[in-house]
Amino acid sequence: MALLAGVAIGAAIGILVAPDKGSNTRGKIKDGIDDAKKGIKDKYNTAKDKVSKVDVEGTYDDLVSTLSSKSEDVISFLESKLTNLKKEVSKF
Repeated sequence: MALLAGVAIGAAIGILVAPDKGSNTRGKIKDGIDDAKKGIKDKYNTAKDKVSKVDVEGTYDDLVSTLSSKSEDVISFLESKLTNLKKEVSKF
């Protein structure tokens, strides 16, 4: 987006300093703005299409499955630590 804005600003400045009639300059600026708007709209539509193709439900299911297995690992780890602590305490 920054590159596109820089190009548009550079083109506008170039047109403004070029020796030409005011009406021609305004027409060139309008054409440049129209091209920039079309470019932005195309980029937006491309991004929107990519986002809409993401399998949100599949990703959610994968995340839940991963978190479930990780939570089971954490619980097992904590249970083993608790057992070890109980053994240590029983020595006193």
